[in-house]
Amino acid sequence: MGRLSGKGAVVTGGASGIGKAIVETLAAEGARVVVADIQDELGKAVASRVEGAVFQRTDVTREADVEAVIARAVAEFGSLDIMVNNAGGFGERGSILELTGEGFDRTMGLLVKSVMFGIKHAGRVMAARRKGSILSTASIAGLQPGAGPHLYATAKAAVVFLTKSAALELGERGVRVNALCPGGVATPLVLGALGLGEEQAHGIRRAMEKTQAIPRAGEALDIARAAAWLASDDADYVTGQALSIDGGEGTGIAWSRQALT
Repeated sequence: MGRLSGKGAVVTGGASGIGKAIVETLAAEGARVVVADIQDELGKAVASRVEGAVFQRTDVTREADVEAVIARAVAEFGSLDIMVNNAGGFGERGSILELTGEGFDRTMGLLVKSVMFGIKHAGRVMAARRKGSILSTASIAGLQPGAGPHLYATAKAAVVFLTKSAALELGERGVRVNALCPGGVATPLVLGALGLGEEQAHGIRRAMEKTQAIPRAGEALDIARAAAWLASDDADYVTGQALSIDGGEGTGIAWSRQALT
């Protein structure tokens, strides 16, 4: 029996990258999962390989889609115990002198409004049962300047603050709300957005090995394991937190690489 046996979950952006790893890890711990994504073929493939998983096409920028996928989980599994707001992208990038209003709206819609929809509709279901765990994927870019593009970092900071604010309300109704803040993880999203090939990605991994406290690049599984813990009853006294899973990247430069050591 896993830590999450009998629990029903939704993972948005569950077809690839960190989301896929979270789906697989939650399922390995006994949860039944709705894989929510706009990538139909990938999403269906993940659901077909993972025991207890089903796929539902979900555009997280559409409130009706988010509400529907939560209803699907309740219908399929009898309850919604875990909601992971993970879908996202980099949004508009570039100099602050060149950003557009349209790009701002699109980025905030994908990265912030979607999280609000997930917390809102999952929170309603969970509050009625006075139990549940809501997780949202933020980033260390939302905790410190310079770790991501302007709008991406701003959106992730908003996710962190929304997490803390929602935790204060929903905690009184038995629902925990936390954020995951990954450091550098070489997922298809990151590589594609930056236009990097495997050789360049390997170079980034090597650089991370030299500068951060834990000398290796992050993997999607690192984030997924943290998500499984926060989703479980082992973390039932943890809420309102933005958990950095970054190998120490956000803490500072590794001791041996500091100029004054």
